[in-house]
Amino acid sequence: MEEKVNAWKANFTNGLILGLAGIVYTLIVYFLDLTFNKTAGYIFLLLAIFLLYYFIKSYRDNFKHGFITYGQSVGAGVIIFLYYSIISAIFTYILYTVIDTELTAKMLAFVEEQMVKGGKVPEGTVDTVMAFQKKILIPEIMALVSIINNMIFGTVISLIVSIFTRKEGNPLIESTEN
Repeated sequence: MEEKVNAWKANFTNGLILGLAGIVYTLIVYFLDLTFNKTAGYIFLLLAIFLLYYFIKSYRDNFKHGFITYGQSVGAGVIIFLYYSIISAIFTYILYTVIDTELTAKMLAFVEEQMVKGGKVPEGTVDTVMAFQKKILIPEIMALVSIINNMIFGTVISLIVSIFTRKEGNPLIESTEN
């Protein structure tokens, strides 16, 4: 008789590890003053893809007896990213309210600089956009938005990674063994 594996419990540790990896990476980027560097973001993207592949493969091999459908693989990836998103949101809140209370002001200055530097946005529009940014760039909203963004990102990455992690058994062989 086949045992049921609780995907939430089985992937809890994987989600925690991804969350801690995200915190460590964010702190490294923060202390190296690369917070607004696009390349640093792309490096974490690659790290997240690699870790997600490894975690889903580990889940498949350790909890699913070496076989996992595409849907189960996507589900495991989404669960892992849900745990990661919650941890990331909590850390985002702590980062902006405790670690560096001036980071929001730095972000606003960076956004304004990028808009002016591009030269394609009229001055009146820059002021309007910046006024709107000041209203929404508060730690509570940023934490909530990070959950939503990470879940969208995690779902897309899970859909892609699951192409390579799925491994379905032969139903004819399995039915004759029972």
